[in-house]
Amino acid sequence: TMTIHNEEQIVDVHVRSGVYSSDTIFDYRHGYIATRLFSRNACFIMKIKKELIPKLQEIGHLAFETETMRDMYSPNNVWTQFQSGSSRLGRFKDWILYGKHIESLCTGLPLYE
Repeated sequence: TMTIHNEEQIVDVHVRSGVYSSDTIFDYRHGYIATRLFSRNACFIMKIKKELIPKLQEIGHLAFETETMRDMYSPNNVWTQFQSGSSRLGRFKDWILYGKHIESLCTGLPLYE
């Protein structure tokens, strides 16, 4: 499921698929994406690259296309591969940088950037 909060410039994406379940937040105001993988009990954070990530106004349209067509073919598909590295727990200055929505998603989990 996807929830778009235009006034806060936030998109919440919830994937419920057993071992592959995850929550993702696109925080356009702070410029970061955070994904919490439940099977890994970890949080992955990356900077939004404007040339690769759809704009907030486009996300709803792309979601509607996907739901309607059930076969998403779009040049705006974004797949991300995370490579394990060193992790750390979030600090106060991290939450100022990433914002309160990502903080609530990732507090207490190892962070991978």
